[in-house]
Amino acid sequence: MLILLLGIIFLHVAALVLLFVSTIVSEWTTGEMGTSDLWKNCTLDNMGHICNAASTGEWIQVVQAVMILSIIFSFLSLILFFCQLFTLQKGGRFFLTGAFQILAGLFVMSGAIIYTVMSPGWVPEKDTFGYSYILAWVAFPLAVISGLIYVILRKRE
Repeated sequence: MLILLLGIIFLHVAALVLLFVSTIVSEWTTGEMGTSDLWKNCTLDNMGHICNAASTGEWIQVVQAVMILSIIFSFLSLILFFCQLFTLQKGGRFFLTGAFQILAGLFVMSGAIIYTVMSPGWVPEKDTFGYSYILAWVAFPLAVISGLIYVILRKRE
């Protein structure tokens, strides 16, 4: 049982770290002339690196909001898991923890989908998606899987 709990905690923390990195690091799209992410759009020209704020539309603010919500819900889910681990009665399920973690996964999926659909109008056509974008997509199934594990998991003594 201890190994199962450690595995679940490791999976949860891995998803949380991926959410943090994908939200903070500026590599959602990358190309020869610069990078762009949720917070800024940097280009390289004759005068050096020029970075502009990513306030070009409501869609980027929605992506920022749902990515931050995914981090908050995943963090709250981890805290709830530890609280329920010590207060939940024998045989009880971790429904609330699982629901928060599944919501975190759905938020990150929503943010990545919105960015996928809307970014071609914001970044140059020849740019490709960067590693932060990929990490966000990797965090989605990890968060949903850990949430489903929490829902299925029963507390034992």
